[in-house]
Amino acid sequence: MIRAPRPTSHFGLCSSPAQPHPSLVSGALINSAGILLGGVLALVLKKPFSLAAQTRLKILLGAFTVYLGLLLTVASLNGSPRQVLKQLGIVLLAMMLGKLAGKLLRLQTLSNSIGQFAARKMAAGAAPQFNEGFQVATALFCAAPLSILASVQEGLNGFSNVFLIKAVMDGVGALAFSATFGWGVMLSAISLLAWQGTIIKCVSLLEPALRHLSLIDSVNATDGLLVFCVALIILQLKKVAVAEYLPSLALAPLLTWWLR
Repeated sequence: MIRAPRPTSHFGLCSSPAQPHPSLVSGALINSAGILLGGVLALVLKKPFSLAAQTRLKILLGAFTVYLGLLLTVASLNGSPRQVLKQLGIVLLAMMLGKLAGKLLRLQTLSNSIGQFAARKMAAGAAPQFNEGFQVATALFCAAPLSILASVQEGLNGFSNVFLIKAVMDGVGALAFSATFGWGVMLSAISLLAWQGTIIKCVSLLEPALRHLSLIDSVNATDGLLVFCVALIILQLKKVAVAEYLPSLALAPLLTWWLR
């Protein structure tokens, strides 16, 4: 069932009481389970999905990601038309400044270097080692921007449906990697669970203060637009350097508090 973020009322105009998280880190567990399932299927099937099946799956994942991203953003914009325009303007400003910060921090360069590391390992002529599969899968699954976006959502709002998309994507990735590197790929599920669980726990510690100041909607709206950007990449409609925009998740609540 698709869940919108819990209401926080007017994007920084008034506060709302804290609500308990129903299932903290359950999304991270589902994501890790997807990797394990993909690894098991690779050992059983001995061959990847057909190109036609991969294309259909990509379209379905892209469409679902568009829906979840826009749903999260729209649900986080509230009030009068003037207030909604102001909220949207703050989110877009946060994304612009976040991209500048991301460029200075070279976040996309770091993300690309991780992908290049994985490509070199897969293209190597020597027989792959157990630890190489673990390293490649851990690097790719943890460095994906969707991993951070889904974890932030879960830390603020409880279970995030974006983890369902991430689980399928990582499961397909594990299916392909396991054919090359063996079952060492499946151990990356532990690393991913630790990484995402840490983000979720850290964000959940900030949640009461953000909710008291009514700043959660600004984070959710920004997160939703970044999830939508990921959908554009999945559907191969536009290459977006999503990693460079990640600082906007921190800038959005700061700008909302400053400009209210």
